[in-house]
Amino acid sequence: MNCLIKIQTNFSVSGFYLWSFLFSVNERHWTSLNQEKFCFLFVCLFGWLLSKLLDSVGRSLGIVFNLYLLCNNLSYFIIHFDYVKHCACYELVFCCGLCGVLGFQWMKNMWRTDPCYSRHGVNGSLPSIFIYLSESSSLVLSSLFQMDPAVVRESLKGLYPSLANKRQLHWIHQRIRSMEEVWVEAGRSLSAKYNLTERTAKQILVHPGALTDESGTHIAEDAFSGGPLGEQVQWSDLIATLYILGHHLHLSASIPALKAFLQGNTNGCPPQHSKVEPNLIYTDIVGLRQIQEVIGSSWIKYKCIFRILDTFGTEPDFNHPDWVTKYHLHGPFGGLNMTLLQFYTMFPHTPDNTFLGFVVQHQLISKESEQFKSTKRQNQALVYGKRATFWQGKEAYVDVIHKYLDVHGTADNTAAIPSYVKNHGIIKGRDIQTLLRQSKVFVGLGIPLEGPAPLEALANDCAFLNPKIQPPLSSLNSEVFKGKPTIREVTSQHPYAEAIGEPYVWMVDIHNGTEVDRALTAILNQTIEPYLPYEFSCEGMLQRVNTLVEKQDLCSSTRSLPPLSALQVVTAEAGTSCKKACQRMGLICEPAFFPNLNSVKNLAKYSVDCQTSEFSDGHLVYPAYLNSSKHCVFQSDPLLFSCVRSDQSLIRICPCRDYIKDQIALCKACI
Repeated sequence: MNCLIKIQTNFSVSGFYLWSFLFSVNERHWTSLNQEKFCFLFVCLFGWLLSKLLDSVGRSLGIVFNLYLLCNNLSYFIIHFDYVKHCACYELVFCCGLCGVLGFQWMKNMWRTDPCYSRHGVNGSLPSIFIYLSESSSLVLSSLFQMDPAVVRESLKGLYPSLANKRQLHWIHQRIRSMEEVWVEAGRSLSAKYNLTERTAKQILVHPGALTDESGTHIAEDAFSGGPLGEQVQWSDLIATLYILGHHLHLSASIPALKAFLQGNTNGCPPQHSKVEPNLIYTDIVGLRQIQEVIGSSWIKYKCIFRILDTFGTEPDFNHPDWVTKYHLHGPFGGLNMTLLQFYTMFPHTPDNTFLGFVVQHQLISKESEQFKSTKRQNQALVYGKRATFWQGKEAYVDVIHKYLDVHGTADNTAAIPSYVKNHGIIKGRDIQTLLRQSKVFVGLGIPLEGPAPLEALANDCAFLNPKIQPPLSSLNSEVFKGKPTIREVTSQHPYAEAIGEPYVWMVDIHNGTEVDRALTAILNQTIEPYLPYEFSCEGMLQRVNTLVEKQDLCSSTRSLPPLSALQVVTAEAGTSCKKACQRMGLICEPAFFPNLNSVKNLAKYSVDCQTSEFSDGHLVYPAYLNSSKHCVFQSDPLLFSCVRSDQSLIRICPCRDYIKDQIALCKACI
């Protein structure tokens, strides 16, 4: 019987609607029924007759069992027949009959005992009872079949209705539509390389809190007038990725929508349908606060399934509530008390967080690609700056560029720009692609920091002038980073591009005309091919997100991503962080492995001899040791493990791993 029934003692009814079973059988199903499958039809007919015979039993029961039966809907049964064909027919007969008794007969006699039944349309008539019981059980089946396979989708059209009716997601909707062909092709390509068939479709709530009207940020409406697009690019690509991978998305862009999903809209009555329980929740820090407000302390039950989009990243001392209080690190984005790997960043700033990324929009749909390929390179530069504040104080720098190239811009009408600049205003993505294809140089002005546009330039074989920032910017000295939960130092407008280096990216001091001259001369005397790291392609993001969804389990102490076999232990000299120590070995620090090094016994496996030891939560660099005394200090609070901090007196023991070229989030054994 265990293969058929999930039993819960309850005082409500999840009914059995016999007629929905019968009438759902279309002609194709009738003709395809074999002897085993016909058993299911017989089962439910017998169940109805049994309910008549046991009428008195139904009246005498005060406690009603919720029996979630597989035999509710034949159409669904045939599709998923492999899951249940090993069950004996007599078992189904018994269960369906009992369900008919407990469902229909109880409702017929007891529907007046609670006004909620009448609010859901029950009036004592047979049709109203049948309809209520059918609708009440429809979503039970969907929750029962948690083995719904995730199939890579061949179209995004099923996603569009849920985007179209949300004004806050209008820009996201446009971007996804413009890239549909590229997404679908990337899904096919990934499916051809890897086995994506043995996956389960997840129920995923997506709530971009910063885009809601209630957030007060106006990010959604400013997207069409020169506002920041980084967050919306990332949300757009995440939504498209999850949908192509075959998961069930529930999009929320307002507090009422969030309440409807998490609480249900029942007017004080128990919900008529089973509430969908999410397997994962993607939100941002604003959205997390909203969820906490909507459901109160109940949010804790979802804590480990949150994935928080966090553009600049979060470091452990800003995340830990006790450290926030002790060291006065209060801010709008800190003190969340989450596992650091739950913070998903736009670029791989810090290995303490998870790199989610985005897609560089450079591939156009087929009907535009030929025209795009015919675009001729011109003797021109395109300046990266939409707002007036980006241009201020940069006149001498732009003048140097104008000596070599015609200068184009895409600034809004508030920007006071030099008269020789041909300004195209705020334009669409495909028009930006054309301008980049025509240009030889993409000119950074120092701000905005860490946006997607420089990578779009490289993908269109347009070199990027990346301004140096001295002294480096951080939350300690910059309004841009003020309040951000990190003290990471930014040494250029685009640190990720900085690491790519020449001949694609040229570092310049914009106040040193000689240095700018030298870089421009080199750029104009070279030819480069388009360059796009795999991790910023559609296929690369599909591969990365699929691996994270399938293997990054932050609810269990036994984690499979990355596998322990990927661990490589490196000692960092005093004053060096694990991030830098691993990088010097061609590896990346992996915080998931810190617990595997956090004991005397484990360190002994890697030839670290601890003569004495202690546990402490007083620093972010543990596990570490004093070389002179061989005294080891281990981390007593797992939320304080960190790859990025160092100490002048301590040698750190660092967990490192390898990574796939141009896919730094994944180790070679991770896929």
